[in-house]
Amino acid sequence: MERLHKVLAHAGVASRRKSEELMLERRVRVNGKIVTELGTQVDPDIDRIEVDGQRVRVEQKQYVILHKPKGYLSDIDEARGKPLAVDLVSTDKRLYAAGRLDANSEGLLLLTNDGDLAHRVTHPRYQQEKEYLALVERTPTEETFERMRKGIWYEGERLRVDSVKIVRHLGALGQRHNWNEAGNGECWLRLVLHEGKKREIRHLCGAMGHPVKRLIRVRIGSLELGSLPVGKWRTLSQAEVRQLNEPRKTKN
Repeated sequence: MERLHKVLAHAGVASRRKSEELMLERRVRVNGKIVTELGTQVDPDIDRIEVDGQRVRVEQKQYVILHKPKGYLSDIDEARGKPLAVDLVSTDKRLYAAGRLDANSEGLLLLTNDGDLAHRVTHPRYQQEKEYLALVERTPTEETFERMRKGIWYEGERLRVDSVKIVRHLGALGQRHNWNEAGNGECWLRLVLHEGKKREIRHLCGAMGHPVKRLIRVRIGSLELGSLPVGKWRTLSQAEVRQLNEPRKTKN
């Protein structure tokens, strides 16, 4: 169940505030009855919603994870003729990435038309962890890790990770996806953060003297990349969607 004014906004009828005004003006009906109570809950998949006598068509929400290959853009607005990750998904819905991956990065990409869930996944106030594997040049010291956890200032922004450690062996996950172990002068790191500013890991590691050679996102919150092959996608289960929607907010 969702609040009626949010359903109207998601359907493109009007903004949330304007949708509330439409309700107060007695212009909205649910199953034939005029609705003026602002807290009214509806099921957009079942209830018939009308504004000024015209039925509101509510697009069914879709939730997809894609194993994004290198070379694909996650941000539609930056396409400019370049291949888009969303084009790898067979759907008639307009999906957007909830948490971008730059073109040179790989791994788990969440695509959805649910703006509320996308906000919950990407906004730092909800503390949704993002986990990455990064292949970097040279092996960082513990002192470097401490600086990465405390954070540094880079071009006016504070960059930091929640945790970082060396990965000696990629194990079953690496074997499943044919990820190469680190070679001479290289090191795999496992990094966890909950913000995800643009190219944050690349900028942070580069500033520490350890340029990133490969970057793979393997987890968003409770959602894991798992065995999903590169370039393939699947629909999230209802349980996975519920877990992503679970309250995690700890601060403003």
